[in-house]
Amino acid sequence: MRVVFQTFCALAILGSAANAGETSKAETSKVDPDSVAALDKMGAYLRTLSSFELKADTLTDNVLENGQTVQFAGTIDYKVRRPNGFVITVADDRKVRQFNYDGKSFTVFSPRMGYYATVSAPHTIREMLDRAYERYGISLPMDDLFRWGEPGDKRDKIKSGFLVGYAKMGGQDAVQYVFRSANIDWQVWVASGDKPLPLKIVLTDTSDPARPQYAATYHWNTSATFNDAAFAFKPPSDGKPIKLAQR
Repeated sequence: MRVVFQTFCALAILGSAANAGETSKAETSKVDPDSVAALDKMGAYLRTLSSFELKADTLTDNVLENGQTVQFAGTIDYKVRRPNGFVITVADDRKVRQFNYDGKSFTVFSPRMGYYATVSAPHTIREMLDRAYERYGISLPMDDLFRWGEPGDKRDKIKSGFLVGYAKMGGQDAVQYVFRSANIDWQVWVASGDKPLPLKIVLTDTSDPARPQYAATYHWNTSATFNDAAFAFKPPSDGKPIKLAQR
């Protein structure tokens, strides 16, 4: 079995209103400037959130060696306090992983097996995300929540982007956009109004003939607050410390 997607992805949102049915083929082959501006608006709003909790229901396609696609359900739980605290729990039918960052240390924990690894950490979330990937090869799920609109975001990878139109997502008014990168087609549904939060994202791997997908539906609590203890990792009494392998 080959795993098609990791859960990290570029987030994009909002823009001008138009009718998707009026979008011509010529328009869909280029990047609509309003779509890129929408990504910036999304990133700017996310950076105003000093703390939040985000829960996501996920569906991930995996392609077997015979070309058949199987789908796994999962969840992601983010608890975040800027500038230097998060707890991220990723669970699916096969495994559970927890990532703790308290501004001083970073821990990867496998609750089912009891193994955990702790390393020293830099002082901000953004620095921690960079170090996790560059030093340990760890891409945290949905890490672009902390990156869009800043240096190093993925706007230069976008080959086309345009508005699909109005949508309803979880009872909320939303706007749907589609974008295309080198090997990924992605769709984003964003809440309308002055709080343009992403409500759903779908990624399609166009490099695989099976075109497997990853989908996540988001549930936000932007008024959540946390104390320091929420981010500090406390190993279980039967926990087994290990070393975190470097690249």
